[in-house]
Amino acid sequence: MTTRAPEGRSAAAAGTLRGNISIAKRLFLSATILSFTILLIAGVVLSHFYQRAAEANFDERLSVYLHALVADIATPGETGETNPEELSDPQFALALSGWYWQITRLDSDKQQIRSSRSLFAARLPRLADAGVPAGLGGARRGYAIGPDGRRLRIVERVIDTGDNGIYLVQVAATTGEIEAAIERFDAYLVVTFGLLAIALIASSAAQLRYGLAPLRQLQEGVAAIRRGEAESIEGALSPDLAPLAGELNLLIGANRAVVERARTQVGNLAHALKTPLSVIINEAALQTGPSAGKVQEQAAIMRDQVSYYLHRAVAAVRAGAVASATDVGPVAQSLAAAFEKIYAERAISFAVDMPQPVRFLGERQDLEEMIGNLADNAGKWAMSAVRIAIAPEFTQSGAERSFFRVAIEDDGPGLAPELREAALKRGRRLDETKPGSGLGLSIVADLASLYGGDLTLEVSPMGGLRAVLRLPSTSNAPRQTRP
Repeated sequence: MTTRAPEGRSAAAAGTLRGNISIAKRLFLSATILSFTILLIAGVVLSHFYQRAAEANFDERLSVYLHALVADIATPGETGETNPEELSDPQFALALSGWYWQITRLDSDKQQIRSSRSLFAARLPRLADAGVPAGLGGARRGYAIGPDGRRLRIVERVIDTGDNGIYLVQVAATTGEIEAAIERFDAYLVVTFGLLAIALIASSAAQLRYGLAPLRQLQEGVAAIRRGEAESIEGALSPDLAPLAGELNLLIGANRAVVERARTQVGNLAHALKTPLSVIINEAALQTGPSAGKVQEQAAIMRDQVSYYLHRAVAAVRAGAVASATDVGPVAQSLAAAFEKIYAERAISFAVDMPQPVRFLGERQDLEEMIGNLADNAGKWAMSAVRIAIAPEFTQSGAERSFFRVAIEDDGPGLAPELREAALKRGRRLDETKPGSGLGLSIVADLASLYGGDLTLEVSPMGGLRAVLRLPSTSNAPRQTRP
């Protein structure tokens, strides 16, 4: 039926909305990504600055030894011979200790090289040969590979002592000390920034939870209206959302007014059409002849068709309006009691089985119409008993809507499988001996479809027909999920 197309489109739209990321998740993810990015950049920058500071401090230490060697060379009256014992650090005396000094005379044909005992007949590479530019005062600082294959930090400077000659003074040490200090700093930095990132994420989550609380309140208010638990959005909202809540309340009120006007107009139309049709039928009944019978037959069909479509129009208006909620139990009990009196001559018993409360997400009048039609149909065919079983439907967790089922069964002769589909068609009466217009089951099927539910006919364990009505329920009713 065409009435199911909007339901399918709304379900598809709901699936699309569910596939999108919520505002809270967008804000949380963006804050997390930005926090991690900023902390990462800050960590890299701080690590770089610390590396430069550690190198500068290490160079200052090497420069102290360099100045001591330069002072020894430039002392007036000295021959330029350098005594390694004058350097206080004993590592210069240990072979390949990683701490070295070297003095090379540059102004003689045969270079004279004196070095620390730690070099052990090896030679230090020159930074000038490696293209390292000279800094302030002519000193060079840089890295090179030492005699034992380890990376060295070298400070060198060319000294012109005049008559005593020109010398290249170099002091070097392994970078293990610098690298260890940088690694310790990086470890501390990772721990500190990691804790800071956790704190920022936690604060972002708390801020989002607090900041979006009014939106959740508005969402709960709208959901309560949809479930039929409230007629308007109530409660104090933030100044930013209060105007929106006011507009929504006005829209809901306007919707209710439209529904009431539609009901009134449809009711007026029904009365306006039924009265002339009744007059036509009565007048035709007073006449004789085949034409009078034909007029009476066609007028009766017109009356049934008008009743059907007017009823369907009213139901469509109600189903499309803002939802109201109806307790199913009292409706089923009152209908069972009424039909038990109607079929008292045949001693047909009507029993209601409802283990837990269920609320219908719709109009009470429509629920009475659906259950009443099915119960009446079961009473016509039952031998002795009609059973009305009501229970929530098993749904998957996170489902958009919840449903419940009303199973109305009898112990009558039942209905053949090939006739069940025909029984749901409008105006089809499978047995002319039973009273009715043949519109009952089709009206129930159409009403259920308008609410997003359905009607199916099955074989009853009692031996007769089992009509299963599936309808939406409010979320405050207990919901069961399959294990």
